[in-house]
Amino acid sequence: MKALRTSAALFLMVVLFQQCAKDSGETAQPTYEAVKAAFGSKLDLNQLADYANQPRPAYITKDNTGSNRISNEKATVGRVLFYDKSLSIDNTVSCGSCHRQELAFGDAEQASKGVSGGLTGRHAMRLVNARFGRETKFFWDERASSLEEQATQPIKDHAEMGFSGQNGRPNMATLLSKLQGIGYYQELFQFAYGSPTITEPKLQECLAQFIRSIQSFDSRYDAGRALAANDQQNFVNFTAQENAGKNLFLAPPVFDATGNRIAGGLGCNGCHNAPEFDIDPNTGNNGIIGVLNGTGIDVNNTRVPTLRDMLNSSGNLHTQLMHTGSITTLQAAIGHYGTINLAPGNSRLDPRLRPNGFGQKLNLTAAEVNSLSAFLKTLTGINVYTDPKWSTPF
Repeated sequence: MKALRTSAALFLMVVLFQQCAKDSGETAQPTYEAVKAAFGSKLDLNQLADYANQPRPAYITKDNTGSNRISNEKATVGRVLFYDKSLSIDNTVSCGSCHRQELAFGDAEQASKGVSGGLTGRHAMRLVNARFGRETKFFWDERASSLEEQATQPIKDHAEMGFSGQNGRPNMATLLSKLQGIGYYQELFQFAYGSPTITEPKLQECLAQFIRSIQSFDSRYDAGRALAANDQQNFVNFTAQENAGKNLFLAPPVFDATGNRIAGGLGCNGCHNAPEFDIDPNTGNNGIIGVLNGTGIDVNNTRVPTLRDMLNSSGNLHTQLMHTGSITTLQAAIGHYGTINLAPGNSRLDPRLRPNGFGQKLNLTAAEVNSLSAFLKTLTGINVYTDPKWSTPF
């Protein structure tokens, strides 16, 4: 009887506490039951990962963020969107299907697989450090003026994720309605925006924030650069071969009248500027003008990813290179620039690759190839491949 009286008293105290809280204007904290059911311990909205305030080296100064500053809340929503196959018409493909964390957010397939047997028209670009560059345009052909604009184009692509509105396929409005009916998205957008309403600009904003948060600055290059006044100094943690390769990368070549290199370095830095190793916004194409899974030529591919994390920890390429995925080894990539051919119809070849009107001939020695290779291997980081905040929450 005493136990019953005690239980009754405790229950009354809880009721009175809840009533007092209600009377004082306090609101109960949301519990996000749909998010918990979908993601369990992989996503905790009460303890967010740090996307907004990640440290970066003082020597990294380029940033194409614009007005869409990263917040932990919206980047978290972007993470879910990035890995959610619900964003494809048949629930089989996500952004993460073609941009895999263990491959520096690239794809091992030459052409990425989309819905219903569809294939991408270009090789998937690695996304590491997409934020840290002067170039604000995205896609190989720069058809998106910002990362925000880029973010939903694969979703609307007929071959990729399928919400094209073409040939009987549903359109973007159908996707928004689909997502609006998913419980965890109602909670996530309420959490990030104070409203459960989902729009395309919100998808773009969240996806762009998540992608811009993916950064890699813990490579051997970074360890050396942190101790040097500039890139031109020898790095104390580098071998002689790696420092030689760095010098070849940075120094411009000297050509004779017919495009033969007779002195100097290799000039890589002219287009892939250290320390971000991003692409110069004013580049033309690099002489590779083929069409993936097609015929003819395409001279408009002038955007490339950073050279950081191009290689894995073993020194091999994560994925094929170029928009055609036609280069499969680092040596082949270096060899491509060794001799540039002036192909008929290539009206947009970068001027730096045709000195004095001739396709450049770098006349590379085996020692130079090995030194440059050794240096490029120092640009690979560690944490980006395993950090849970960039992994799938599903």
